[in-house]
Amino acid sequence: MSDQLLARAAASLHGLALGDAFGSQFFVPANRDHLSARSLPPAPWQWTDDTEMACSIYRVLADHGGIDQDELAASFAARHDFDRGYGPSTNRMLRLVREGGDWRELSAGLFDGKGSWGNGAAMRVAPLGAWFAGDAAEAARQAELSARVTHTHPEAVAGAVAVAVAAAVTAADPGLPAGPFLDRVAEHVPPGMVRDGITEARRLLTIGDPALAAGALGNGRQVAAHDTVPFTLWVAARHRDDFETAMWTTAVAGGDVDTTCAIVGGIVAAGPQAHLPRQWRVRCEPLPGWAAAPPLTF
Repeated sequence: MSDQLLARAAASLHGLALGDAFGSQFFVPANRDHLSARSLPPAPWQWTDDTEMACSIYRVLADHGGIDQDELAASFAARHDFDRGYGPSTNRMLRLVREGGDWRELSAGLFDGKGSWGNGAAMRVAPLGAWFAGDAAEAARQAELSARVTHTHPEAVAGAVAVAVAAAVTAADPGLPAGPFLDRVAEHVPPGMVRDGITEARRLLTIGDPALAAGALGNGRQVAAHDTVPFTLWVAARHRDDFETAMWTTAVAGGDVDTTCAIVGGIVAAGPQAHLPRQWRVRCEPLPGWAAAPPLTF
């Protein structure tokens, strides 16, 4: 396992956690004035289930070089902290896995056998894309494996694939213009609402107002992949070179702000020139020790 792979995926993980923790602050009413003023909320910033699950993905990659679904399911269940903001269906599923349940049956059985189309598989997957930078097809394949552990609905899988490929492309080709960036991502996303949203995000790149873009693309308020991923890719396409601007642009659109900021943060931080500002990082809760992610060197 190369140090470069570990460092690249860890950088994305740090960016994801920072975005998650930053976005989660705006569910606190007292902090909403900070959003309108674009001033940083007071410390400490705690991350949520987005980061906890992303740490499991990072750990499985570091240990196996790819997604071992059984290991990932076991890690999700073992590390599950009810107080991190998991949805009720995921809470129940992970509890049952800990009690010996088969994750394949439990995941496929969610929502009357349709599977979850939520944004949970997309929110955690950016470090995987960074790991497979330069091989977008493999990033897409591995993202599907990671998604199906908890989300079997095709739209949830498509959302995870889109985010992973976006991180892979950002890491491998950071100078790619916004339009071709979204085109590259869409090539690997199966037909459906997520891909249709990416196509619409491409059309809206000339719009500078995130509220207008989110009005057309969604901001995660439905907690669905198709309502979350297209807007995050719209932001990432426009601001891959500026973590702070990407975060504020994402947050002002409202909705599922911790998750949208986590996705954008993980994509942007996958880039080789990414800079996570120190004044933000010192406010953020550290990654858990069990993730064993190397610290940032910038």
